[in-house]
Amino acid sequence: MSRHVGSVERHLPFPNSPTPAVAPRQIGVYRRDDRIRPADAVRLDVAIYDRYLAARLQLSDAALPETVALVITEQDLLVEDAYETLERFFDLAVQFGADRIVVYVSVLDEGVVPTIENELETLRAPREVAVRGPEDDEPADAPIGISIGLGGKHEFAIAVRSIAESVDDGEIDPDDIDESVVEEQLVFPTAPDLVIKTGAERLSDFMIWQSVYSELYFTDVNWQNFAERDYLRALRDYQERQRRFGR
Repeated sequence: MSRHVGSVERHLPFPNSPTPAVAPRQIGVYRRDDRIRPADAVRLDVAIYDRYLAARLQLSDAALPETVALVITEQDLLVEDAYETLERFFDLAVQFGADRIVVYVSVLDEGVVPTIENELETLRAPREVAVRGPEDDEPADAPIGISIGLGGKHEFAIAVRSIAESVDDGEIDPDDIDESVVEEQLVFPTAPDLVIKTGAERLSDFMIWQSVYSELYFTDVNWQNFAERDYLRALRDYQERQRRFGR
């Protein structure tokens, strides 16, 4: 004779049989409330999948990006936990080998720049952070650089104007102007290996000089939903590409 508790069978003594001095051992008996709920099962599956992606990255012989760039919008930073998501992004990038991180925040309303700038300057980050606004021309020589509304065209114009002034002052010979001279005048001189754009396939005037040979990764995942697995997918996609650097 038997009955079920949850989905585990418990054996009972036969009728009229003597009661054993020691109750039979019950293995795996659980209460109905102990069952894994659907939401918990989903979280468990996600955690396993994240570990699987991380393991594939670490076991691969392919290189990981040394400089990672992220393109988001001012609207992305208005959602709940947006800045916490950015902090997690920094941690993940450093964890998976990035030496430098560049974040470009495209801005339609320049009136929000001071508020965004204040928030970004107080972020928790694993490396030093340099924040630059639309009118800044000082190079952001820090492991993590954040550009707020400083479009690639405007940045390039600043660099050209600075070079022209140096030529007028006799500091630079026009014949000596090459790519390195231009790059020295850029606010964000580092060329990213990988550029990640969330939400849409548009770079919004991002680093037009620096990203010419970058690998571009577009995801339809919005910033508010961007999670570890999305970053790991971007890295895995990068590893599977063969970089040609314009050749």
